[in-house]
Amino acid sequence: MDSEQQARLARLPTPQALDDTLLERCRLVVVDLETSGLNVNRDRILSVGAVVVENGSIDLGSQYECTLFQENHRVTESVLIHGIAPSEVARGVAPADALLDFMAFADNGVFVAFHAAFDQRMLQRGLRQTLNTRLRHVFLDVAELAPMLYPEVTGRKTLDDWQDYFQLRNSQRHHAAADALATAEILLILLSRARAQGIATLAELNSRLRHWRRLRQARIGSL
Repeated sequence: MDSEQQARLARLPTPQALDDTLLERCRLVVVDLETSGLNVNRDRILSVGAVVVENGSIDLGSQYECTLFQENHRVTESVLIHGIAPSEVARGVAPADALLDFMAFADNGVFVAFHAAFDQRMLQRGLRQTLNTRLRHVFLDVAELAPMLYPEVTGRKTLDDWQDYFQLRNSQRHHAAADALATAEILLILLSRARAQGIATLAELNSRLRHWRRLRQARIGSL
């Protein structure tokens, strides 16, 4: 990491905590990563797509999309899914610069993703390896929020499942920017549902999530 990258890293703001900030007033950065595979300890980030939800709407003027250069990237089964060819990766942005640009775009926002644990761990590892820094931003998982807020809907587990349920279209599945936008559209529906249930702040949403997880674990443990 050179001196300019160090300076940019030092200028990144303190991330938003899950506090009493109103949901409609916080910056929610909906992110999707396309990777070389699903092994969080070995595979690498190939593409980042993100869109901002703020003031109750998707800010289409505030989107991020980038393909990362990764040395010796080869055709794998994942390429057949996301379609990012080795030639495209070879023309990509250096990982340190790409991730710095992305973190600057994210600003102090709360990250949101579908099956967020995977994106969180991949981003965490990417930041550590390329910039020797920790990921401090918190993540919310739409794959948890959706069943929590719509308990009457059963059997829906994937992004496609919830898109079908809410009658949303996504013609470019497994494309980072398109999947981020699809997740953001679902998030807007979930935020509206949360408000209807009296959830107004990040802290209240997090508290409800913790309670929902405990109930889910108790049900699983009783089986």
